Amino acid sequence: MKYLPLINAVVAEFPEKTIDLDIMACPHVCAVEEDRVIKWIEGVPVALPLSYIDSSLAAIKTGDYTGLIPVPAEPKAAVAAEIQWGVNRVNAPAAWSTTMGQGVKVGIIDTGIDYTHPDLKANYAGGYNAIDTSKPPLDDNGHGTHVAGIIGAVSDGAGVVGVAPRASLYAVKVLNAQGSGAYSAIIDGIQWAVTNKLNVVNMSLGSPSGSTAIQKAVEAAYKAGVTLVVAAGNDSGPVNYPAKYPQAIAVAASDSADKIASFSSRGPEIVVIAPGVAINSTYMGGIYKSLSGTSMASPHVAGLAALAVAAGAKSPAEVRKALTGAAVNLGLQSAEQGAGLVDAGKLVK
Repeated sequence: MKYLPLINAVVAEFPEKTIDLDIMACPHVCAVEEDRVIKWIEGVPVALPLSYIDSSLAAIKTGDYTGLIPVPAEPKAAVAAEIQWGVNRVNAPAAWSTTMGQGVKVGIIDTGIDYTHPDLKANYAGGYNAIDTSKPPLDDNGHGTHVAGIIGAVSDGAGVVGVAPRASLYAVKVLNAQGSGAYSAIIDGIQWAVTNKLNVVNMSLGSPSGSTAIQKAVEAAYKAGVTLVVAAGNDSGPVNYPAKYPQAIAVAASDSADKIASFSSRGPEIVVIAPGVAINSTYMGGIYKSLSGTSMASPHVAGLAALAVAAGAKSPAEVRKALTGAAVNLGLQSAEQGAGLVDAGKLVK
């Protein structure tokens, strides 16, 4: 049995024959929900520029567990010290003379982080493993490490640099090596973020079906002052959960031509759009990979949210207002782009 104080819930096992009505008959029980274990990261069937594909991967297959399309990583020594196109497209360098996100605590609710990565270890500040609390939140998938680099890879003249390269990064591991996790682990991770007073949380995960318990956790985190930035989804359909909840900042994905990515989910819940195609970032094992998905778009916005907090935004509502106020209309439908693409230079003025 485990208590989840954020939503005043208990995770418990019952005999198979027990039905919800039996549990609801217990005093003080107002709701019952199955603690489902689902796959939160799905593949992205998208064509990448030829410059990203070598002859050995002429026919790319989506990884079964990464939830993205992997592109062969160059050896670390061969990775140019450069600002990646997505970081440049949100105009992050224009904000860095004002702030690089220092003092802002950003949580990555994901598969963990390879906190030994040379581009991440300087900014790694700790974390939590909701799957096994006796173990560190080390990434065994690669997804969380990639997300972390987009948010806050250090500016050290090598590898890549994140949108907020001086933000403090916290690994909140709620998904296993296959990208799967229980509802209770997601809630526990959000709870840890609230307890530890994180300013911004990125959730590059989603499901077509919602959860009342997770919705309550999202609402509680918002009320506690945590800004939740969430990937919209990769099925070209409606926005997934938990991005669909109104307290979340739902992020769609764009390509280098400022068009919506073919895979990106869309709908009235979209708040902003951000680069999400062929994004090069950190990966477990000290290497770099280029991946695509709204999973990559969301951390661009989480990094921007960190810059907004560092520049003075004091609540999730203020962060959202700052982001949408600094967004540039790309000429897309509102269901595709929300307010548009955020310009970091405008964001911190």
